[in-house]
Amino acid sequence: MPLQNYIRDIQGFPKEGILFKDITPLLIDPLASAECLKLLVSTLKEKKINKVVGVESRGFFFGTLIAQELKAGFVPVRKPNKLPFETISATYDLEYGSDALEIHIDAIQKGDHVLIHDDVLATGGTIKAVCELVERLGGEIVQCNFIMELSFINGREKIKEQEIFTAISY
Repeated sequence: MPLQNYIRDIQGFPKEGILFKDITPLLIDPLASAECLKLLVSTLKEKKINKVVGVESRGFFFGTLIAQELKAGFVPVRKPNKLPFETISATYDLEYGSDALEIHIDAIQKGDHVLIHDDVLATGGTIKAVCELVERLGGEIVQCNFIMELSFINGREKIKEQEIFTAISY
């Protein structure tokens, strides 16, 4: 089942000049979603992972499912002022601006084996910030895991020290 058939291109979103890769058709189709989940966990069965970090907001969809499959805890990383407890933050650049992400200070314990999941690897700025947060809390990153990678943007260069898995590459 070619998962690319379930990714919709939206020209000019969120601003002119951006070609947005929309995963909602993938989420709507239960067979495609199941196949995507199977691919996302395919390289993880032999790895010790006790926390899955999902990046707001599209990283939550499969991040929670991956955590359930691995019998691991799920940790949300969110935009500023969305988490209710004490947080640490990291800033990052997007292809269309800049922002920050936060994580609860007690979400990752020293020595936790962490999978970081997001929907897309583009510039690498978002995931680099998440890696920084996990490492600042003492977590050991096992893999950075994505539904898709926009390889022509070369974002993996920002996280080249990490093991990376993508289900789809453009």
